[in-house]
Amino acid sequence: MDLILWRHADAEDGTPDLARALTAKGHKQAAQMARWLRQHLPEDTRVIVSPARRAQETAQALVSDFETVAGIAPGATYEAVLTAAHWPRARRAVLVVGHQPTLGETVAALISGTPAEWLIKKGGICWIARRVRDGQAQVLLRAAMSPELL
Repeated sequence: MDLILWRHADAEDGTPDLARALTAKGHKQAAQMARWLRQHLPEDTRVIVSPARRAQETAQALVSDFETVAGIAPGATYEAVLTAAHWPRARRAVLVVGHQPTLGETVAALISGTPAEWLIKKGGICWIARRVRDGQAQVLLRAAMSPELL
């Protein structure tokens, strides 16, 4: 299974938190990462997105057809992200558009076995894969990318 974690792009400050829109910089970040993702994602990738406006706008740079999942809103746990993505049982790739610190904790938990406050830059992705080799489950980091590197 491939799990791609995409942190929302740069957003305005303010309240209410769920209504914060992307800045001009954020729209540019989202567009840059969306171009890269279009070239690399499997065609049948399931896209799940936080209900926060900034996450919705980030996802819209890539696709118009995605699932909004309330359980991955700001403040969600890494376990909620894994449950929403059906990790590790999903039959196809899953792209999650969400928030820090949850996404960083998810990456840390999957790679190191312990949730920790790892940082994913705004608009950045971490692509993690799970495979079975010789009867043993393996988790590997396939890509870690931030928009300014594209």
